[in-house]
Parts: sequence; C-alpha cells; structure tokens
Amino acid sequence: MLENLYWDAGTARLPPRLLPRLFKGRIRGPVFLPHRRPGPGKAVDARDVCPDTGLVRLSYGQARALLDEHTAIGGPGTGWDLHEFRHSALRRLGQAGASLLMLMAKSRHKKPENLRRYFKPSPEAIAELTSLLAPGDTGR
Repeated sequence: MLENLYWDAGTARLPPRLLPRLFKGRIRGPVFLPHRRPGPGKAVDARDVCPDTGLVRLSYGQARALLDEHTAIGGPGTGWDLHEFRHSALRRLGQAGASLLMLMAKSRHKKPENLRRYFKPSPEAIAELTSLLAPGDTGR
C-alpha cells in the first residue's frame, strides 16, 4: 500500500538542505538509502528497492545507528532513538492544539490511548473550548 507523506517548508530547510540531498533528484522509491547495494542472495521486497538506483531502503538497525551518530552529544548511545524522533513531531502538534483524531491520522495509531501522552491542549485551547458554552452563545 502506498502512503502519502506530508512535509512543510520547514522540513525542506533542514540543515544542510537534508531532503534535497536525500532525494538526489529521485521522485520515487525509498527516501533513506544506504551507500551500497545489498549483498548477493539477500531477499528484498521490491517495494524496498529504489527503481532508479537499485539501492535498498535502510534497515531499522542502520537507521537507528545513523540517527544516534548524528544526534549524540555525549558519545555513542546518547543520541535520539527512532521512537523519540517519530514522536517529537506528535508532541509538538499536540501542544499546538491538534485534535486527538488528527494525531491518530498523522501517526497511524489505531488506539487513542496510545496517543494520549502527546495530546496536551494548552490552557488557551481549553478556555476557547469552554467559551463555546458561554451564556448567550448562538451556537447552541
């Protein structure tokens, strides 16, 4: 199943122009690719192979090691893990007032309880919601 990814302009400006460097002019196939082709006899799903370069999508282990390497401050093993990386955007969206349903759609979580820790509406959002019940409100 193909899925759409949604990025905004801020993502494209990641230093040093990370996404254009990752895409290298490609318009299809996996985004995160290693520098080498897979070894002979390695069974790979066709969806994981870039049709333009023949390179295979990074494995989970490779992605984890690269993320740690590039975010570590205090030496190996001190950087972000993939779970933190994935959910940092959900936390920011939740703090910005995104609804629980929108967070579920963005993250593809099936159960709301798995996302509740990211859904922390601001006091302003709660006040705005409460004002909907104010006396004289024509929206009733």
